[in-house]
Amino acid sequence: MKLVFDTYKTEYDAPFKQLNLHWLEQYFVVEPHDDEVLSDPYRFIIEPGGDILVVLLEEKVAGVVALMPDENGVFEMTKMAVDSNLRGQKIGQKLLQYTLDFARDKGLDQLILYSNRKLENAIYLYRKFGFEEIPLETPNPYERADIKMKIKL
Repeated sequence: MKLVFDTYKTEYDAPFKQLNLHWLEQYFVVEPHDDEVLSDPYRFIIEPGGDILVVLLEEKVAGVVALMPDENGVFEMTKMAVDSNLRGQKIGQKLLQYTLDFARDKGLDQLILYSNRKLENAIYLYRKFGFEEIPLETPNPYERADIKMKIKL
């Protein structure tokens, strides 16, 4: 299995949205903020200085993730999704490793993420790669989030 990693191109907008909507609808609901960001990733992620990373398998988008800066310049790892037909092939792990390396190369010193404890496989993966739980602020940006994690790079 040969994976190819790439950065944002407008041709990835549709798969970025579709992969994220699929898992959100499967486990939660699509919140207004999700719909806004997924409908215009250039405006909400790229333009403010963030990145969208894509992993391709046989020239098809297999997974996506975004590094989105907040108003304080802290980058949130968000909108990570792997094609449900390709799960179990460690694509998520390889994408996560690529993302951490990319963030280090970009000069970031930390990443945060929001998740939900019912996504046990994702939480396990984040911990395995060095993310640690930190206090979740109130209100937090996502209704579904019940855990916030951070990694020092």
